[in-house]
Amino acid sequence: MYICIVIEERKELNSSFFIGIKMIQKDTVLALINEKLEENPEFYLVDLKISNSSKIYIEIDHKTEPISINDCIAFSRQVEHNLDREEEDFELEVTSPGLSVPFKVTQQFIKNIGKEVKVMLASSKTIEGVLEEVTENGIVLTNETKERVEGKKKKIKVNNEFKLSFEEIKETKIIVKFK
Repeated sequence: MYICIVIEERKELNSSFFIGIKMIQKDTVLALINEKLEENPEFYLVDLKISNSSKIYIEIDHKTEPISINDCIAFSRQVEHNLDREEEDFELEVTSPGLSVPFKVTQQFIKNIGKEVKVMLASSKTIEGVLEEVTENGIVLTNETKERVEGKKKKIKVNNEFKLSFEEIKETKIIVKFK
């Protein structure tokens, strides 16, 4: 019987402990990020995730330049200084998009116009080429291939243009080349 009482007391202790913890609302964090974006319109939000364990993951990028550690720190401070750790315990991570991570928002396509990308289509076909144009509905890629022409011994260079809608695209990644 003594064991039952101890277990009961622990249950009460645990349940009262969890009553005071609040989940961080995504809208709250998004509003804080949007304040910073209004001050710095050259940046844009790529991704925002909040886990059940209150881990806040923010991915930001710059419209034309690479992201610096100081940029990440500024966004981190904007969020951290406006959330009360006494009310909401959280872990915060602010990063730039990785080179090996697929594009998530249209601004990433726009930023990478003129660069080589690898596009995987929903049909599992892959196309590599230079990102030439971004529209509200999709992208235009160009690439050069060597193709055999009937009656010729040598392959000739052929310029290809691919107009792809965003619905056709499963993922797009930048091709990193080291010269």
